[in-house]
Amino acid sequence: MAKRYAVILAAGQGSRMKSKLYKVLHPVAGKPMVGHVAEQLEEMSLDKIVTIVGHGAEKVKDYLGQRVDYALQEEQLGTAHAVQQARSLLMGEEGTTVVVSGDTPLLTAESLNAAFGYHEKHQAKVTVLSAHVENSFGYGRVIRDEDGSLDRIIEEKDATDEERLIREINTGTYFFDNEALFNSLNKVENNNAQGEYYLPDVIEILKEEKERVEAYSIDDVSEALGVNDRKALSQAEMLMRERINEKHMTNGVTLINPQSTYIDSDVEIGKDTVIEPNVYLKGSTAIGEDCVIGINSVIIDSQIGNQSIIQSSTIDQSTLETEVTIGPNAHIRPNSTLKDQVHIGNFVEVKNSLLGKGTKSGHLTYIGDADVGEKVNFGCGTIVVNYDGHKKHRTTIGDNAFIGCNVNLISPLVLEPNTFIAAGSTITKDVPEDALALERAEEIHIQGYVSRQREKWEKGQ
Repeated sequence: MAKRYAVILAAGQGSRMKSKLYKVLHPVAGKPMVGHVAEQLEEMSLDKIVTIVGHGAEKVKDYLGQRVDYALQEEQLGTAHAVQQARSLLMGEEGTTVVVSGDTPLLTAESLNAAFGYHEKHQAKVTVLSAHVENSFGYGRVIRDEDGSLDRIIEEKDATDEERLIREINTGTYFFDNEALFNSLNKVENNNAQGEYYLPDVIEILKEEKERVEAYSIDDVSEALGVNDRKALSQAEMLMRERINEKHMTNGVTLINPQSTYIDSDVEIGKDTVIEPNVYLKGSTAIGEDCVIGINSVIIDSQIGNQSIIQSSTIDQSTLETEVTIGPNAHIRPNSTLKDQVHIGNFVEVKNSLLGKGTKSGHLTYIGDADVGEKVNFGCGTIVVNYDGHKKHRTTIGDNAFIGCNVNLISPLVLEPNTFIAAGSTITKDVPEDALALERAEEIHIQGYVSRQREKWEKGQ
């Protein structure tokens, strides 16, 4: 099989985005656009992927890392000039090179593979990836010969009235015979209003040399969307999320209202899980089977075990094992692990803590920097006081401990297994196993106080 290469064009500043963030790093469904492009190319097991960087080069490199090779376009002098920067990495190689923009996040490996096959089958020197659209205004039109092969690409401003009626457009993705590409790039001129070197000019050069040039039309026109401004970014976001939601539903996940369900591209969900409306699943989240993710929940970079139920809560960078129930209105903060059958109720916050199997905290409790055993019960209003104003401290609570309502546990602290903490206590000393800890001021009753106080009020005192 012939070798295959890719060049990702990611050097443009993207001024129309009007953003401090480099254009190809704008996220779509939780992942930078250039990440979507690189991911699809990686799926195809190409022999080499070269990313052309310019503005924001270091940030792009920081994101993509060692996944690709890089070439720097110091001055942005057009797309042909950009591809020229890959000369030292690809010049002399035999095979096919696809040139794709880093702002086309909806392109799929399936379409690219099909176009590779078409290009190689027809032994073309260049194949333009095209698409048929309802409104072709602003796009370069694909003009075909009588036999269906590519004649030329003509831009909107240069097209005749008849040519403007053509609905087949140039997507800006090209497949080249690699040797023909770099031989032709030397012949591209910049005699245009912008003084730039344009990659489509290679098509004309090859056509004049009597080489075979082709166009391959993709079935899904949405894949052709290039993102140059915030409007197009929102369109790409919507289309990508529709694609993601359809994938999960096909795989056995129930989405009550897909239009109000937001799932990032790397999220995994097990079958027979139900996702209610207004849910946002972000980052590298993985959700098991037979779960219910309730309305208005947000889950970020977390792992949720089978048969868990999340009600209107936020879970961030944490792990929930099986049959865990959360909420409503709970907050599981980073670095927390909740073992099997843990229950966290309404308005409970857990941070940087481990909660053992079967532990329960029903409502209005803060558990921070704690290692909690199995079957511990937290009463309403319990606070693990983990911060002394200078440093965080940890609390350890053994199995089967019972903590009454309105208790303050002043860290650092150890409650041994089977301890009982009386309601209203503030505990500052370690509690031994099987002990009751009680800390309250003596209750005093002052007889007649209310009547005497009322008399003072009535006299205006």
